[in-house]
Amino acid sequence: MRLFVINPNSTAAMTAGIRRAAERAAAPGTVLEVANPQGTPVSIEGRFDEAAAVPAMLAAIQMAEARGAEGHVIACFDDPGLGAAREVASGPVVGICEAGVRVATMIAARFSIVTTLGRSVPVIEDLVEAYGAGRTCRRVRSVDLPVLALEEDAAEAERRLAAEIARARDHDAAEAVVLGCAGMTEMADRLSAEAGLPVIDGVRAAVKLAEALVGGGFRTAKGGSYAFPRKK
Repeated sequence: MRLFVINPNSTAAMTAGIRRAAERAAAPGTVLEVANPQGTPVSIEGRFDEAAAVPAMLAAIQMAEARGAEGHVIACFDDPGLGAAREVASGPVVGICEAGVRVATMIAARFSIVTTLGRSVPVIEDLVEAYGAGRTCRRVRSVDLPVLALEEDAAEAERRLAAEIARARDHDAAEAVVLGCAGMTEMADRLSAEAGLPVIDGVRAAVKLAEALVGGGFRTAKGGSYAFPRKK
């Protein structure tokens, strides 16, 4: 099968990390195309950045599908433009927040999310509610670092993440933690080993869910709210 994984921001180094995580997760025989648009924000840290990134992301998804992509992954934890992407795509579209939340609810009775900046907390809280996991998500936590700092000072970022995951385990009674940014993907295994609980990388979760949907022959419903946009 062919999957298109898009990082909606324009930072190529982050896209490279997402590519590595997606390749580790993908099953043999899955062909991955991993890309980011040009001219979008270098990081997505709020609703303005989301809105600015969505048009180029949608165009990239349409072009990828024309090249034969059977499923798509939006590799940003805000799941920007997810509904719109499902309108323009025939194949399933999976956002990494929704994927991480779905996996967490299947492997743990309660979980927390650890993200970057505090301004992302209410956005993610709203997504968790929309995905029906408000009761089992104990808390959305922040390490108070901008997205690009995950690469600029990776050691400090990982130190803060480990400390916040430990707080989620000890104070929230979280049985699993979801990483709230695609830029954290390569730290997941080390953080999980240190904390002694599942630390879920949304990129990995989304790739596996997309593979399952495509492999099961499930496509996006086109008879209602996800119908193709009307031509005008």
